[in-house]
Amino acid sequence: MEPIIFHIDVNSAFLSWSAVEKLKTDPDFDLRNIPSIIGGDQKSRHGVVLAKSIPAKPYGIKTGEPISHALRKCPNLYIEPSTHTKYEEYSRKLFEFLYTFTSDIEKLSIDECFMDFTPIAKQYPSYLTAAVKIKSEIKERFGFTVNIGISSNRLLAKMASDFLKPDNIHTLFPDEIQKKMWPLPVNDLYMVGKASASRLHSLGVHTIGDLALCNKEFLSSEFKSHGIKMWEYANGIDSAIIISEKAEAKGIGNSTTLSKDITDEEESFRILLSLCESVSSRLRKANQLAQNVTVEIKYSDFSSFSHQMPLFTPTDSTHVIYETSCRLYKELWNGNPVRLLGVRTSKLISSDTPIQMSIFDLPFDHAIDEIYPAPLPGNTKQHSNDSVTAKPSLQKLNRLDIAVDQIREKYGTQSIVRGTFLTQEKSIDPNKSSNKISDK
Repeated sequence: MEPIIFHIDVNSAFLSWSAVEKLKTDPDFDLRNIPSIIGGDQKSRHGVVLAKSIPAKPYGIKTGEPISHALRKCPNLYIEPSTHTKYEEYSRKLFEFLYTFTSDIEKLSIDECFMDFTPIAKQYPSYLTAAVKIKSEIKERFGFTVNIGISSNRLLAKMASDFLKPDNIHTLFPDEIQKKMWPLPVNDLYMVGKASASRLHSLGVHTIGDLALCNKEFLSSEFKSHGIKMWEYANGIDSAIIISEKAEAKGIGNSTTLSKDITDEEESFRILLSLCESVSSRLRKANQLAQNVTVEIKYSDFSSFSHQMPLFTPTDSTHVIYETSCRLYKELWNGNPVRLLGVRTSKLISSDTPIQMSIFDLPFDHAIDEIYPAPLPGNTKQHSNDSVTAKPSLQKLNRLDIAVDQIREKYGTQSIVRGTFLTQEKSIDPNKSSNKISDK
């Protein structure tokens, strides 16, 4: 049976949830029916637009822009402050409801998820019947609406859910790609940001269909690995699977919201290194090994994306987790300004679990570079084959991790600092409580 994947996305979640809450005290006032936004303060005009109503769209108001700009476009714009505790409550209720259908759900954010419908397909006359039931019951129970995209893989399901909004169900199966997806502007494709779209337009690539018909080698030369990924997505190719909560029962992660948006890859690598030091240290302290690494990016427009990959061998090594994170970042980053970075490890096992060695665990000093070629921040020099063998083995790096843990535990987290952080005015301390840390 062909896989059936649902992508369920709340329509303008923050605004919808605020609207439902406000209707409890004023049944005649619905934020969704007037030009309105969520975020900031009406009097001070500070903050940014977190969400907007459909009537606000004709004014050109954009998510992520300063509220003062939005008010210039629409002086009568209604502003409702955000209430994150309420949003978390509505999100919890939504997912509790969705779990009554199946546990095969991957939560992408507070307001969207993938659902693997395949295992429960026989319980319903059709996938459309089930989608209508889910959409209708959400609206009846909670008072807000969702869009549901349906396809045979995650990418196409997500693209489908972005079609006509709100309160709709759309399909986008492989045989529908040319008709439904290829005519769309190239910047509508998932993972194509403003910088990539601008570059594609300059190359004469204006629609998703144009991108799909491009020479893959040419795109690789222009955009590196991101070019290949864009070409695959334009052709509806996505091999990622649903990672449900039951498969990801435990995890250790760390994320940080940056003091200013960054567009420099090397600076991102420094932040990733700091996050990986924290995550790997906590893995070692918990006597856990990770079998999967995920990197999350939140852009300046508040859109969030993540990418993950399994490891050859379960690990708690700072070096391995960092190099894997760099590889994931290179595949994920679309060139737009980054607001938040996160690293999460999952599928944890006890460190005393017997592990079958792979060829990559052999004690060859050059194995690290062959598997993880990304350099440490500030070290952009390409090694020759002769110089590669000078790098320490994974075994030596693991012993170094343990020694650093012991020194920091005795003398404090800043008692020993990597040289790459000394070039910065202020290094990141991933152990401070100001950083957002998530344990699952």
